[in-house]
Amino acid sequence: MKEQMTSKLAMELEDKYGAHNYHPLPVVLAKGQGAKVWDVEGKEYFDFLSAYSAVNQGHCHPKIINALIDQAKTLTLTSRAFFNDSLGVYEKYITEFFGYDKILPMNTGAEGDETALKLCRKWAYMKKGIAENQAKIIVCEHNFHGRTITVISMSTDPDSRGGFGPFTPGFITIPYNDLDALAEALKDPNVAGFLVEPIQGEAGVYVPQEGYLKKAYDMCKAKNVLFIADEVQTGIARTGKLLACDHEGVKPDILILGKALSGGVYPVSAVLADDDIMLCIKPGEHGSTFGGNPVAAKVAIAALEVVKEENLADKAEYLGQIFREEMRNINSDMVELVRGKGLLNAIVIKPKNGKTAWDVCVKMAENGLLAKPTHGHIIRFAPPLVITEEQLREAVGIIKASILSFN
Repeated sequence: MKEQMTSKLAMELEDKYGAHNYHPLPVVLAKGQGAKVWDVEGKEYFDFLSAYSAVNQGHCHPKIINALIDQAKTLTLTSRAFFNDSLGVYEKYITEFFGYDKILPMNTGAEGDETALKLCRKWAYMKKGIAENQAKIIVCEHNFHGRTITVISMSTDPDSRGGFGPFTPGFITIPYNDLDALAEALKDPNVAGFLVEPIQGEAGVYVPQEGYLKKAYDMCKAKNVLFIADEVQTGIARTGKLLACDHEGVKPDILILGKALSGGVYPVSAVLADDDIMLCIKPGEHGSTFGGNPVAAKVAIAALEVVKEENLADKAEYLGQIFREEMRNINSDMVELVRGKGLLNAIVIKPKNGKTAWDVCVKMAENGLLAKPTHGHIIRFAPPLVITEEQLREAVGIIKASILSFN
């Protein structure tokens, strides 16, 4: 007889048979719909993490799920050894959607970042005239671009780096939101690109000063340096615009997308650039067996159509303002700071009576809302963008009650 799955059993199985590379909240989820999820025992929660902004369109959006099912029954994978009848249609759709000449399709956000780094270096040697193996890319402190060896080589997070060296060379690290530091780094003639998150999500939703992105972009242009935006977490309507860079009218030279590009249904990422950059990579120089597969192509089109049809960017902008205002009205000295854009927000928690951000998240889970601390003292709040205003206000009530319970 098959053993009945319980939260306890599910957690025990993961602990025994899975690598211990995550520290999840003790909740075992079994079902999701829209802005809500349910655990194995049937308890209902608001999802205020959205799989790190992958589920912007809500859990199991019917349009995206139907696209997945229809294509999965027809043709799933051909590899890029052959053409397929879905990829070109998707490539046309997404390049027109974001205004670029070309897309290079991949699967995960980290792969997208790796692709952008390779593309930038190739451009540096072919177009900018930097000597072979001398190209440098500027990155920011407290960045998060994934966990591959090269990506952690430009990380300043000791947990990401510790015990994983030697690291890939070729990066200049500067403070985030510091134009003077950027200007200094750009003096190096071997600099090929500047890779930046428009808002640092994993760092705790660190929003730079207004005008930072535009000035950084202009400074890069003046030095013939590529401005590379990692919008894996901030893109696809999360911050109240289609892209976070849109808040300042910046069009990156290389744009990296992932997560919500599939609505959380399938691993899909993309690197977008114009011909002058993208055509530097020739056949055989980069690729992926699964990148650009027919299922991914159909799912990504459906996911982007949902964003447009349901006006999710405008919705995120409107609801985000309500959320931040409500959070700033919480009468607790545990709430040190509220920040964010659209529906990507965070609260900096000041420990009280030994209680930390983790304790607040455990209390919120007990009360029916899921969020997760980052860096120990920050709680990120990023619900699916399909959440209604009524649901948002109900969720706000849960957050307030949970925090005030520690007063």
